[in-house]
Amino acid sequence: MAAQNFDMIVIGAGPGGYVAAIRGAQLGLSVAIIERESLGGICLNWGCIPTKAMLRSAEVFHLMHRAKEFGLSATGISYDLDAVVARSRGVAKQLSGGIGHLMKKNKVTVFMGVATLPAKGKVSVKTEKGVDELTAKSIILATGARARELPGLEADGDLVWTYRHALVAKRMPKRLLVIGSGAIGIEFASFFNTLGSDTTVVEVMDRVLPVEDAEVSAFAKKAFLKQGMKILEKTTVKKLDRSPGKVVAHLESAAGTTTQEFDTVISAVGIVGNVEGLGLEALGVKIDRTHVVTDEYCRTGVDGLYAIGDIAGAPWLAHKASHEGVMVAELIAGKHPHPIKPNSIAGCTYCNPQVASVGLTEEKAKAAGFDIKVGRFPFIGNGKAIALGEAEGFVKTIFDAKTGEMLGAHMIGAEVTELIQGYVIARQLETTEEDLIDTVFPHPTLSEMMHESVLDAYGRAIHF
Repeated sequence: MAAQNFDMIVIGAGPGGYVAAIRGAQLGLSVAIIERESLGGICLNWGCIPTKAMLRSAEVFHLMHRAKEFGLSATGISYDLDAVVARSRGVAKQLSGGIGHLMKKNKVTVFMGVATLPAKGKVSVKTEKGVDELTAKSIILATGARARELPGLEADGDLVWTYRHALVAKRMPKRLLVIGSGAIGIEFASFFNTLGSDTTVVEVMDRVLPVEDAEVSAFAKKAFLKQGMKILEKTTVKKLDRSPGKVVAHLESAAGTTTQEFDTVISAVGIVGNVEGLGLEALGVKIDRTHVVTDEYCRTGVDGLYAIGDIAGAPWLAHKASHEGVMVAELIAGKHPHPIKPNSIAGCTYCNPQVASVGLTEEKAKAAGFDIKVGRFPFIGNGKAIALGEAEGFVKTIFDAKTGEMLGAHMIGAEVTELIQGYVIARQLETTEEDLIDTVFPHPTLSEMMHESVLDAYGRAIHF
């Protein structure tokens, strides 16, 4: 059978791949996309979206217990774990179906199967019906990543879970150990702890949420402890002894080794890129610690071959993947897009309280040699936060004292994942403190804290 020829082939239909395919089609390219599992990838089916659906259930459950504060009454509050999981899976299914519709609408040819690259410009797809041979001048790798498994801590789906097992939990853990306090670990810890699991979080670094600003990490830890979580920092899980219904974890810290018993363990110790089995090494693609090495335009160094999203390294965020997809599609179509600036990509964690940040932490700004001005504003000083019954948290902004450039913004508290985009736009437009100070923020809104934090950096805060 003759090979089918396209202008562009995308391998992987996650938030990087499917967005690249749509943008390529919009620009008049003939596009094929290959997916081995589900349209929408991990993010939509097993990551960002279904976890947010579950966390929303936990948030509503938590609020129901607070009914009295709001002059309401709710009795006999309980949950049905199967129904919580079913709602989450339904949300994922609805959106995955939507991607299928978008592919049809944009006339993108979808191949459900496993791709390999036998030679430059060629893709072989093994489907249920056989093998399809495709060719294209431009190929985009968007194969994503999967959970890292450490020796001795491998998931079995029964006692030891990855995020995938946790998303379809068959039971509520009584005593839960979460290994790793990055976004994935802390979101699951937050979910299960809110629904009543006795939750312990182990972090090898010296603080929870280690990529966040140190003040945010400290505030988050206090909040988690208040909620009944146990946090063990600078601690390593050396091994897990498994027996029916229980796991004994060997925990090592500066104080020595101790053992603790749990009925469930969630391992969230990072991710590894899906680089195997594609034939990349034979093509001369450079791989560093399971990630494809690229330049700022996602070019791999092999002519016509690009890599976007998680497979191309940090930050491992869906929105970064999508923007890289758009950039690469435009490059292939002969446009002149700007490269992505990693320091202007926001990170959001949907634990309780929420955490959001963009740009440099205070520590990193100082280490980079900047003379800085730092502003802070607490939720307790904001009328809307008090009215919502969400007076815990703060907004922190960091400026270059010489130029007024906003170097970073860090927030913890209710709905901060929805607020951070204001600072993202500010960074994208290269606004200074003067622009932000002169901006009129609506009242009463949580966003006023963003204004006050900027004012505070310059000794001008009004409400605190």
